[in-house]
Amino acid sequence: MNANTIFNFGMVLALLLGGIFGFLNLPFINGFANVTGKLFISMLKLISLPMIFLAIVSTLTRMTSLSEAGFLLRKILKYTLFTTLIAATIGMILFMIIQPVKSAEAAIAIVPKQGSYFSFLLNIIPENLVQPFIDNNVLGMAFIGTVLSIAILKLPKEQSALLRDFFGALFAALLKITSTLILLMPIGIFAFTIQFVQSIRSEAHQLQQLLFYGVCVIAANLIQGFIVLPLILKFKGHSPYKTAKGMLPALTMAFFSKSSNATLPLALDCAKNRLGVSDKTASFSLPLCSIINMNGCAAFILITLFFVCSSHGITFTLWGMIPWIFLSTIAAIGNAGVPMGCFFLTTAFLIGMGVPIELMGMILPLYSLFDMVETALNVWSDSCITAVVDKELKAPSKAATLVESN
Repeated sequence: MNANTIFNFGMVLALLLGGIFGFLNLPFINGFANVTGKLFISMLKLISLPMIFLAIVSTLTRMTSLSEAGFLLRKILKYTLFTTLIAATIGMILFMIIQPVKSAEAAIAIVPKQGSYFSFLLNIIPENLVQPFIDNNVLGMAFIGTVLSIAILKLPKEQSALLRDFFGALFAALLKITSTLILLMPIGIFAFTIQFVQSIRSEAHQLQQLLFYGVCVIAANLIQGFIVLPLILKFKGHSPYKTAKGMLPALTMAFFSKSSNATLPLALDCAKNRLGVSDKTASFSLPLCSIINMNGCAAFILITLFFVCSSHGITFTLWGMIPWIFLSTIAAIGNAGVPMGCFFLTTAFLIGMGVPIELMGMILPLYSLFDMVETALNVWSDSCITAVVDKELKAPSKAATLVESN
């Protein structure tokens, strides 16, 4: 068996054993899973932010010109906006069809105030260079990386080459660290599976109460992941099956880690070594998409906002719903790819609208499952966009257009 087959077998075995031990509910195994899960998440978070920063800087500075970087950026933004708008629209349609239960019962918990959505946008420009890394401010860090990259491209050739090689070497060193972590990933999946099963066992009552709302959210993600994105791949000449098979380890990791940023190292490895995406495209597209491409988040924000508002007697006409497709899309693009990012962002929207947020406490037990499905969808969408953009950049006609523009 080759390395990929062994790795996939290890992932499947970890899933099966995690499910078995999760239902057995052994205290010692549960303690091991909690500790191991926290260690893996901490390690992934440790390397994910520097990886996004270094990937952006090392990739942008390797561009032959600013026009090349701009060409690639426009491609990614086009597909990001397109897929996210579709995801939000599907969410609205399903909400209207399913009509989730609108209960005004008291919630079991109160979510603390997180600030308005505009506070997220204000953090794009940080007060100092270190703050984004301390505050986990992905947008601020991406802003610094982009500005620094543009400045490096404007430097004289010798200085530009020196800094390009420096950041490129740092990025390569970080990838070496991630390769070791990837080999240990089945252990992390085993721990995450146990935690997932335990969460379902302990919160079965709340899961039942919000069944129709949950069906609405999950269905929106499944339609986007299994119908919309494969159709886009097919239309662009890609095999959805081969793309999904190549990205399977990253999709599995995304599901259980609930963080598209934390999954980035594995997603990069899968895209380059299993799908054959060029290093330049993968290293630029996947980090950027992990920041702005949040299909699952857009559907969750829109459905949850309508659900909570309706539960408090606030109704929307069809024309009143349509603007929220665009608002939830913008909000999703501004969301950080970290666990529970969409939950807090939706809460911030509700607070800004003056809607009571106690019902969010009842949604909280369900959100663990939602977050898993949404993150897997986000990484799947990132992978589809990256594959499509890479093929378009490799096409002779596109390459000729790019040369002429330079």
